[in-house]
Amino acid sequence: MFSSMTRGSHVLIPETKPLVDVDTVASISPEYLEDSFVYVHCEFQSLSPGMLIRIWKTTFLNDCDSASKSQLVHAENISMAPQWTMVPDGGFYNFLLIFSALPKWCTRFDLAEEIPQAGGFLVRNIQRNKSDVYRITLQE
Repeated sequence: MFSSMTRGSHVLIPETKPLVDVDTVASISPEYLEDSFVYVHCEFQSLSPGMLIRIWKTTFLNDCDSASKSQLVHAENISMAPQWTMVPDGGFYNFLLIFSALPKWCTRFDLAEEIPQAGGFLVRNIQRNKSDVYRITLQE
């Protein structure tokens, strides 16, 4: 969600991190609370009826220039494996993934769901930005 401010005839939309409710923050392990986070807003497009999706705890942000990995801390609006989430037929489904901080030197990274079967999410070469908030579209 974006908040906006109006100044004259221009609308300014500041870069802000999304609001996360108190229950979500409370569910995050205490060792992560002093860390900064990376927010990945995902939009999944289903082309088939009856599509099911889920996310595995073995989903990482992998720095393209080192072996560094940022761990998935929390997933909002998507089931964690082994549970499934139903995607509306022929529609779009949105969910949020929250990861631990990327290394300061990281300039690009991959979103990789490392699972023991085919079909994991993989988005390569995401360019890092100052806000560490990203929007990606996934297709089946």
